[in-house]
Amino acid sequence: MTILPVILSVLCGLIACIWTTRHIRIAREKRAGTLLSPEHPGPPESAPKVSLIVAGKDEEANIETCIRSLLSQDYPDFEVIACNDRGTDATGEILDRLAAEDSRLRVIHVNELPPGWKGKNHALHLASRVASGECLFFTDADCRLTSPRTISVAMRELENRGVGLLSILPNLAMKGFWENAIQPACSGVMMIWFEPGKVNNPAKKHAYANGAFILMRRDAYDAVGGHEAIRDVLQEDMTLARRVKHAGLGLAVVRSVGLYDVRMYTSLGQILRGWVRIFFGSFPSVIKLFAPLLLILLMGLLPYATAAVGLSLFGAGVAPGCWWLAAGLVGSAAAVLQLSVIFRYYHLIYADPKFFWTYPLGSFIMALILLAAMTKHLPGAKLTWKGTAYRK
Repeated sequence: MTILPVILSVLCGLIACIWTTRHIRIAREKRAGTLLSPEHPGPPESAPKVSLIVAGKDEEANIETCIRSLLSQDYPDFEVIACNDRGTDATGEILDRLAAEDSRLRVIHVNELPPGWKGKNHALHLASRVASGECLFFTDADCRLTSPRTISVAMRELENRGVGLLSILPNLAMKGFWENAIQPACSGVMMIWFEPGKVNNPAKKHAYANGAFILMRRDAYDAVGGHEAIRDVLQEDMTLARRVKHAGLGLAVVRSVGLYDVRMYTSLGQILRGWVRIFFGSFPSVIKLFAPLLLILLMGLLPYATAAVGLSLFGAGVAPGCWWLAAGLVGSAAAVLQLSVIFRYYHLIYADPKFFWTYPLGSFIMALILLAAMTKHLPGAKLTWKGTAYRK
């Protein structure tokens, strides 16, 4: 019976050390990491034409805000192309009204999804075919550029870095308990797995892009086959990033503040379905999903379980009492260190820090989401998103 509390004590001690290193990484990121803002220089001197592309399906609640934020940019030469992807609500009508007000907006209406295509890929492909820009900017209908200088700053950064694809991380707009409890936890795992420092290193294989903000040189887009080459991929942003990096065309991911925000989901059901889709697409097998699941079970939940079990069994007089007490205390220390890191992490990503204490709950729900994503990789399983069913 002695071996179990010893193992738990050692594991939680290692976990506490790892959480301590997270404090160091956050400090390093705050000190040296790139944080783009409206105060950064831009646009580049050459200012090549940029095509701002957005696709949306049943986005009547978001599309006008998104389009108006695109049209408000101070960049000297751009066009906006919006694709109404098989919408059944007022999205198309709103887009047509906005196009009548501003000639820089072009609207494409999609009525059918051809066999072998995923909906968003098809819509973005159609938009790219009519785009005339030397650079292509892809965003989502639930995004809002919060500064008129967003595209100018991003284009300057793209040119300065000399990469084929630049992805800027958003500020998450989160309202209510569930968004603040789950979104940062899920986003944190993605940033651990696809650490920007490794993504930006050409010598590393790590590749990541956030579909909410992808800025590409047109020649790089064409060189990797555009969205046509990934027509059947559900997580198109990650796949596009991998193709660009593996082709040696240059990939960069940077944090931002004040450039744009996105409210990804507005209800618990949307959060669960949305992150199942993201994890399913980002980790393309059951085995690859097992690694982040193990990470969240050990790093996120084990300290609390160890603290509760160790202190309870010590209090109940279960032998060996000294080892159960040690396990409980080390588990508690690991939990405290974890929450202190999460508090700083919330500040780093501009989330509401008063929700830092919800991280254990968010970790538990994320574990369930990862398990659900695993089932989507089983033969015959299907994933439904935006009214369309996709099979593995």
